[in-house]
Amino acid sequence: MLKIRNVLNLLNLLLCGLGLLSTMPAQAERIKDIASIQGVRSNQLIGYGLVVGLDGSGDQTTQTPFTVQSMISMMQQLGVNLPPGTNLQLKNVAAVVVTSALPAFAQPGQTLDVTVSSIGNAKSLRGGTLLMTPLKGADGQVYAIGQGNLVVGGVEASANGSSTTVNHLSVGRISGGATVERALASGLGETKLINLELLETNFSTASLVVEAINQFFGSNTAAAQDARVIHVQIPDDANDRVTFLGKLESITVSPAKTAAKIIMNARTGSVIMNQSVTLDTCAVSHGNLSVTIRTTPMVSQPGAFSDGKTVTTQSSQIEINKTPGKVMLIDSGASLADVVKALNAIGASPQDLLSILQALKASGSLHAEIEVI
Repeated sequence: MLKIRNVLNLLNLLLCGLGLLSTMPAQAERIKDIASIQGVRSNQLIGYGLVVGLDGSGDQTTQTPFTVQSMISMMQQLGVNLPPGTNLQLKNVAAVVVTSALPAFAQPGQTLDVTVSSIGNAKSLRGGTLLMTPLKGADGQVYAIGQGNLVVGGVEASANGSSTTVNHLSVGRISGGATVERALASGLGETKLINLELLETNFSTASLVVEAINQFFGSNTAAAQDARVIHVQIPDDANDRVTFLGKLESITVSPAKTAAKIIMNARTGSVIMNQSVTLDTCAVSHGNLSVTIRTTPMVSQPGAFSDGKTVTTQSSQIEINKTPGKVMLIDSGASLADVVKALNAIGASPQDLLSILQALKASGSLHAEIEVI
């Protein structure tokens, strides 16, 4: 009896848990994950620099004269004046482009990760050191300085004319390789109003976000400008403003279902469909026609002690194979799983799906937007 009672109690707990799960909002997401605050974003930085200390794998100076020019200019700035006409053979130096991203509210002294990419014909940046490189923003101002030792996730080995390369050797990364020298001005807090920008334009989602914010902070706190931008009133005090924005980003919302969409890559044959894709009742037929041509060289040898010549000819065999077409009936309102199962059942390859889905869209049976990339 005791064991039975324990089992019944366990079942009751499981049923209560399922009941709680059923009452929770489906696919609830934080506002932080579906929207961003206007003006709070990262800014791209770029710079031109030199990597030294390479083991003979640097730029070939005859084909990359800008590497020599950059090296001479740097040496002059360091007080080294070379005689005119000096021919430098720099095998351990490579010209590179350094890129990074300046996050919002970054302050001087903060470090950033940088990516270093070769722009010449250097074979490898492995073991190199990036010299001091100013990193500029779109306005031409210097916001960070990059320098440090590169980490390249690759290796190359060669012997007797044969070589093997693993991963990419002309791009490296320096963790914390740049130091912020100038803070980027932010307009957040200059007014009592901020703008939330949804990552996806959707009137339903904008309405749900406004409703959730007003329910949490009080009426008239948020108002939608359109399907993407939402105006939110914020406190005047800076401390209260930070607390307010932290609570705002943590509010959970169940966004509206996304529009049915199919992304097709014509180059690779990849087809991606979201869960909103459905079909009306339709029939799909699929059949393959393959042509195989085999060419075999034929050599005719003349008889012994004859005046004939060896003749080489080509013998070709052509085979045409046509697999019987298959017809698959798809019921109305089919889900994504039904669509995939039906197309796989008739043996459709990714390349075939491109034509089949476009034909279904043209017939009016497919309810989805098709985008070819």
